[in-house]
Amino acid sequence: MALLSKVFPTRSHTVSAQGGITVALGNTHEDNWEWHMYDTVKGSDYIGDQDAIEYMCKTGPEAILELEHMGLPFSRLDDGRIYQRPFGGQSKNFGGEQAARTAAAADRTGHALLHTLYQQNLKNHTTIFSEWYALDLVKNQDGAVVGCTALCIETGEVVYFKARATRAGDWRGRAYLSVHH
Repeated sequence: MALLSKVFPTRSHTVSAQGGITVALGNTHEDNWEWHMYDTVKGSDYIGDQDAIEYMCKTGPEAILELEHMGLPFSRLDDGRIYQRPFGGQSKNFGGEQAARTAAAADRTGHALLHTLYQQNLKNHTTIFSEWYALDLVKNQDGAVVGCTALCIETGEVVYFKARATRAGDWRGRAYLSVHH
């Protein structure tokens, strides 16, 4: 497994994120993914990819559980469940009263998330290529992603990285995934 990053992974701007991760866990009140989806679509002024939003809202609780099992130190309620706080744009019952849907690790969620995921990469012996720019995804004749081209910032060298599975994200928070065997 390999990771390409413009900077050393723990130097990413992710460490500055304070707010939290919005997910319908229902730990402080009744909640469900449909209400979360409604708020997200509305918050995108109805131009967000609704299939992607639906997937994110439906699978969000599983992702939080996975992060919890990896060791992300979420803030807790007295009974041990993950604490959720209100944040802008969250509602109950399709636009009703304010919802508390944001799971956080105090006010250092980005820092905790970044270091939790970095530790998982170390645990799984991921090869890290720091100071590389991914230039383009490479597709085969069937349109499946089979790797990427990348630029080494230090030398200017362009390299093809062949991969059986590729996951890429951009500055807008969009994620791209292609699995090819």
